[in-house]
Amino acid sequence: MALLDGKKLSKKVRQQLKDQVEVFETKVGRAPALAVVLVGNDPASEIYVGGKIKACKKTGITSHEHRLDPQTTQEELLAVVKQLADDDAVDGILVQLPLPDHLDEDAIIQAIPPNKDVDGFHPVNLGKLVSGLPGLVACTPLGCMKLLEEANVDIAGKNAVVVGRSTIVGKPVSLLLLQKNATVTICHSRTEHLAHLVAEADIVVAAVGKPEVVKGDWIKKGAVVIDVGINRIEDGSIVGDVEF
Repeated sequence: MALLDGKKLSKKVRQQLKDQVEVFETKVGRAPALAVVLVGNDPASEIYVGGKIKACKKTGITSHEHRLDPQTTQEELLAVVKQLADDDAVDGILVQLPLPDHLDEDAIIQAIPPNKDVDGFHPVNLGKLVSGLPGLVACTPLGCMKLLEEANVDIAGKNAVVVGRSTIVGKPVSLLLLQKNATVTICHSRTEHLAHLVAEADIVVAAVGKPEVVKGDWIKKGAVVIDVGINRIEDGSIVGDVEF
């Protein structure tokens, strides 16, 4: 069994981005700028935002943090997003999800201009993905495809099973696999005979958010598995969606 080396690939991607940032600076006269909006103090979100800020520093991207109170109203958050949308010195806007329950995530996402929607969640960018047009694509699905590309996996004609149907990972990665001519099956919580479907797969992407829901003995020999899941279990350890 060979392991896909995500850390090695991330270093390679960061170097490529660093080179692109230098070209951008030469043309525009400044570094590209990312604005990150965090509402509240969700521990997982704090970690994710911290990681994004560090990644920006490593690649030379300017980052601006906007930390808002957990009780921030819909109108207040929309005003911050509009201010960033109108700021020509801001190239990308990322509103960290999930938002507190009293806020309308869909309305906030739709308030971000599609060309600044670095998460790729805006309906315009999702629509471009469905249509096969160039646009901003969610980072995790794109990362899955980069891993397959780096491992020289021949996707065309293969059976790909995606476990999970979220607009954050499941649906976008299914469309990206389809663009590469895979035969794609999307599974979810109501899928019957999940083990049988997974056992037939040449490529498995697990992104359902349930600890070890895909059992190791379901995977056929030679299949490529990408486990997107990050789940903390009772003993405090972190496991994926696939039984490793």
